[in-house]
Amino acid sequence: MSVKNTFKRLLVSSLAVGVISSPLAMPASVDAHGNSPKDKTFNLSIMHTNDSHARLDNVAKKVTAVKEVRAAKPDALLLDAGDVFSGTLYFNEFKGQADLEFMNLMDYDLMTFGNHEFDLGSSPEGHQALADFVKNAEFPFVSTNVNFSQDPLLKKLYKGYSIKPKDGNVYSSVMQRINGEYVGFIGLTTEETADISSPEGVVFENYIKEAAKEVRLLQLFGVNKIVAITHLGYDDNPEYDNDLELAKYVDGIDIIVGGHSHTQLDQPVVVDTNYKGKKKNPTVIVQAYQYSDFLGTLDVQFDKKGKVVGQAGQLIKIADKAADPEAAELLKKYSSKIDELKNKPTGATAEKALENPRSNDVGPSVRSNETPLGNLITDGMLDKAKEYNKDVVMAFQNGGGIRAPINQGEITYGDVLTTLPFGNTLATMKLTGAEIKTALEHSVSQSPKESGGFLHVSGMKFKFDSTKAAGSRVVSMEVKNADGTYTAIDTAKEYVIATNAFTAKGGDGYTVFADAYAQGRVTDLGASDWENLRDYVAKLVKVDPQVEGRIVDVAKQ
Repeated sequence: MSVKNTFKRLLVSSLAVGVISSPLAMPASVDAHGNSPKDKTFNLSIMHTNDSHARLDNVAKKVTAVKEVRAAKPDALLLDAGDVFSGTLYFNEFKGQADLEFMNLMDYDLMTFGNHEFDLGSSPEGHQALADFVKNAEFPFVSTNVNFSQDPLLKKLYKGYSIKPKDGNVYSSVMQRINGEYVGFIGLTTEETADISSPEGVVFENYIKEAAKEVRLLQLFGVNKIVAITHLGYDDNPEYDNDLELAKYVDGIDIIVGGHSHTQLDQPVVVDTNYKGKKKNPTVIVQAYQYSDFLGTLDVQFDKKGKVVGQAGQLIKIADKAADPEAAELLKKYSSKIDELKNKPTGATAEKALENPRSNDVGPSVRSNETPLGNLITDGMLDKAKEYNKDVVMAFQNGGGIRAPINQGEITYGDVLTTLPFGNTLATMKLTGAEIKTALEHSVSQSPKESGGFLHVSGMKFKFDSTKAAGSRVVSMEVKNADGTYTAIDTAKEYVIATNAFTAKGGDGYTVFADAYAQGRVTDLGASDWENLRDYVAKLVKVDPQVEGRIVDVAKQ
């Protein structure tokens, strides 16, 4: 099909559903390519956030940072790259509405969805919390590679692409007029969401294919400055998706405002070669770490043809700012309720701080190493599972599901809920020793790099060699006997293990578990993970888990 016919088809279909006006609606001062004939260059200023995960304790300082940037740059956009949901008691209690009130206060311009926005999809309410979040937002959402058509709540909010986006709706792309010129925006969410969240009927399509298609559409409407707001990860597993691959494979994207990998890019990264290694127009990539620790800023200069000819960016440390009085007062109506829950004691005391380290591949990490906290959680899972089924002998917990440390001293409900915020239920599963080995191979397949699917274990121990090829790393695996001794796991024998329902259904890429689930070998016990940990630490009273050599990389010995 010719470009002319493609344009005609896209235009006719868009007008039929009433989501976009004719390209003739461009202002008289702007030509067909979105350029102002009076100016040789165009400047775009952006503020950006990502992966805030319901961290609201510092939100009043974040409001100050946004106000200060706007005072200096009144036209600066404020964009969010997803994962507002899940991570603290604020989310457990308010399901995103507390975060949204402050996002509305800060006057966000656009947001895309992170994988955690879909965490509640398997709950009895389905995606009601996400639908309410979108509907109550005083800004639009952009989501290019997510198909909402099978979800009864979210499909009503999806409107296609638009030149005049409205608050509280979701668009595949939008065009916004900024200082007399049009800038296009697309939004992308990692396809891995199907494995690491609970999207249920929501489908995540190929990011490169969908991005290329939407960029071409924007270009057909004369837009030559395009921003991708992404939740793909800066340098995440390329077998799924990441920003570096997006920049190399999709021509026409000028700026990528990223999230998902929690990467701290102190300075923007510029990609100016394509997947073939040939020179291309520059693509500027930014990401602002996590938990609203920083407000990212970016200034980009375009020439008349929409090519990036200059850029500068930095991360503003939120902790250095003074709290905005209005926001601080507003936070009280939420924090007062959270404080009540936070302070309720479990009856247990941590003898030492139980850390939850993240390493970026240097040093120990909850996503690549055995930790005392991981051992405590899996011991609690095993203890609870045995109450339901005496034959359970092992427990597994994915490191990506352990979200916060527990401080030394009294352990409260708040501590436990913040550590295990997702409300996953406990499940038992029948697996052969061979299937357990397959699962452990997947667990350490990315070692020594971090992986959210890294398994902490109880009732067993295993050794692996990270220098060997993925899939052939497990050296030995043993199950713990009732008398405390260990016996080699028999690959032909069947064992009953416990894990969370998310992992049991194949989350984090555990296809071996997904197969067992499909074959009816999984039983969901319905016991919430945080409640299991609460009960277990209360039973211990004095909590002092140790690293015991349950998981050993022989390459480091």
